[in-house]
Amino acid sequence: MNTYNNTFTASGNGFSRAFASNFLGEAPDWYKLTIAVFLLLNPLVLYVSGPFVTGWVLIGEFIFTLAMALKCYPLQPGGLLAIEAVLMGMTTTDAIYHEVIENIEVILLLMFMVAGIYFMKSLLLFVFTKILIHVKSKSILSLLFCAVSAVLSAFLDALTVTAVLIAVAVGFYAVYHRVASQQPHHHHGHDHSNDEHVVEYHREDLDQFRAYLRSLIMHGAVGTALGGVCTLVGEPQNLLIAEKAGWEFVQFFLIMAPVTIPTFLAGLMTCVLLEKTKRFGYGAQLPQAVREVIMQFSHEEEKKRTPFQVAELWIQGIVAVLLVLALAFHVAEVGIIGLMIIVLLTAFNGIVQEARIGHAFEEALPFTALLVVFFAIVAVIHQQHLFEPVTHFVLSQKPEQQPALLFLANGLLSMISDNVFVATVYINEVKAALTAGDITREHFDKLTIAINTGTNLPSVATPNGQAAFLFLLTSALAPLIRLSYGRMVLMALPYTIVLSTVALLSVIYAI
Repeated sequence: MNTYNNTFTASGNGFSRAFASNFLGEAPDWYKLTIAVFLLLNPLVLYVSGPFVTGWVLIGEFIFTLAMALKCYPLQPGGLLAIEAVLMGMTTTDAIYHEVIENIEVILLLMFMVAGIYFMKSLLLFVFTKILIHVKSKSILSLLFCAVSAVLSAFLDALTVTAVLIAVAVGFYAVYHRVASQQPHHHHGHDHSNDEHVVEYHREDLDQFRAYLRSLIMHGAVGTALGGVCTLVGEPQNLLIAEKAGWEFVQFFLIMAPVTIPTFLAGLMTCVLLEKTKRFGYGAQLPQAVREVIMQFSHEEEKKRTPFQVAELWIQGIVAVLLVLALAFHVAEVGIIGLMIIVLLTAFNGIVQEARIGHAFEEALPFTALLVVFFAIVAVIHQQHLFEPVTHFVLSQKPEQQPALLFLANGLLSMISDNVFVATVYINEVKAALTAGDITREHFDKLTIAINTGTNLPSVATPNGQAAFLFLLTSALAPLIRLSYGRMVLMALPYTIVLSTVALLSVIYAI
């Protein structure tokens, strides 16, 4: 019997125990039971209270699955709720299909752009490795990690940039852990997750190295949010928002700039201040013994680099420039540009086997599937007019107060839920108000800025809001550097306060 079979699966015959064990896999029993209760109660709620109340109950249940993403990936429980919504008549398959077609640009972005950047990882690893090796000042290094992550996320993809940060950190951690365990740093069979063989006099350096990596990774992760909010490819919801607003790449950047640029600068200042004050878990320095080991390893890797690998880096650099130009001049839809990147990088770097290409899609397709489930819930919201009272309340306030209210509403929801889902809901409601003639185009633009910044910036508060943060927390790196949920929230707190405050003030006074 599997290790996760306990109280919830202890009763009944062998088949029922197996069925209960298989249901949602390794999720905790209390979570399985909660989802089962949701599915059983929803038809009763529909019968007693009607579709409007049931719709709000369904939204609450779906947000619960997003908030509990660390217990179980939301695709399965959220998908079950979406299927039940269709069966109960809360929406239709045609309505869901319509939502998918309306947002095909976002789906293409996730399918092809993220996969395209996968083939650029060698270049990104090269850049971050050079930064880590050659910059000795921790404050400057942290600033560079944050700034470079922001710039890369503005043009590439926050998940991929985070994946590169994780790969760099795991690589260097493994190198020093081998040495600390009295193994040669080229010994690849070493288990760097086990501290049993770490020599006593290395333990203090290892703990300090963990704190050092934690701070760098968190600066970099926040950087992905700072850059991701600036452009239409930075986060999945940005493209959805841009599509509804009819904005292209440069136009999106310029319209968002009155909020995003001050916030970006405030984020960089916060980064330096945290390193100087050494508060909230920041400020740890790289031990000299660790630096010497990493530099020696890096020099050996440089010597082993073949002409073929050098050629790959040049191709990736050239294609990166083409990517930026293609996005800036909007030569095609973003997803199609991503497909172009895949073709160029694989063709000129000799990646022609189907199995090697397939790995590039593993990162994005689960989230793409989850996004379609988002659209199913959005279809319920549309058909049952669930958010009309919220929209009417916001639009009934004074026009100058509405952007700030939307920013706060989006920000609070994005802290506990997923920012893509929140942005999808609110941009559709605001677009409907524009189409109905309730607001002017100028006012629509202001509300759209509030929605984009409200979902992207306050959501750094918890791993639930930012996909990149959740990816980091569930990665192989997190347990190595002792990065728990609570520690991540604590380390993100100063950024959350500064970014949210600066963005809110910019929304109130600058747009």
